[in-house]
Amino acid sequence: MHVLGVVGHSDTGKTTLLERLTDRLAERGRVATIKHGHAFDVDTEGKDTARHRAAGATRTYGITDDGAWFATGAGRTLRDLLESLAPDFDYALIEGYSDADVSQVVLGGRDHAGETLASAPEADAVDVDAVIDALESTEPFVTLQSLVREVKAEPAAERAGAIATFTGQVRATEDPEDEYTEHLAFEKYDGVAEDRLADLAADLESREGVHAVRLHHRTGVIEAGEDIVFVVVLAGHRGEAFEAVSDGIDRLKEEVPIFKKEVTVEDSYWVHER
Repeated sequence: MHVLGVVGHSDTGKTTLLERLTDRLAERGRVATIKHGHAFDVDTEGKDTARHRAAGATRTYGITDDGAWFATGAGRTLRDLLESLAPDFDYALIEGYSDADVSQVVLGGRDHAGETLASAPEADAVDVDAVIDALESTEPFVTLQSLVREVKAEPAAERAGAIATFTGQVRATEDPEDEYTEHLAFEKYDGVAEDRLADLAADLESREGVHAVRLHHRTGVIEAGEDIVFVVVLAGHRGEAFEAVSDGIDRLKEEVPIFKKEVTVEDSYWVHER
């Protein structure tokens, strides 16, 4: 799923630009949009769900006869929401979330986090086609669930009896006496890392009984407890699937040039330099 933010001041046409982008991207795939807000009431069907929340409901849903729906709740971050959307959508557009560490279209010089994909004084000056082309070249937002959905959609899935997966995450500490790891930072050798991942996936898929393989390694800062790397294998039987997953993660760590920096409460260092 490709993720794009649109940020700008209130008079720069954020919503207008989001509408234009949604209209064009909907021709290519499924689009989800996210609106950043503060203390606002999104209960468009009345006050009943507000009463449900007041009574203690963690999350509420409203569904109309024609299938339209809305939801409210608490305790969900932007990343939580993106993770829930990734298996089902090709694009997620985020309006007004200046702090989001995602690719952004910046209107009116708005301060923001994330990479600037395009900038303009206002929405009418944005080249939508150029933005979409640039968005397609960005690294997609990937989850274990989105990769599993991909392999299930493979033509060979009807001949598969097993899907095996591996997820690597940031370990906070290996031993009670160890320093606590706050986060890891990963950098890849651009171009080479992608080619090595593709070659590794193709090699694993050439095995007898292995129908599809997906490999993904995140880059950037990853906090303690967050996922780092995924290996997903679609195979005829569990033995073939388990073996390919095990070999896949071992070879990924050995063959793909991705470099890890560990940041603890006391120190920081590049692991390969130690």
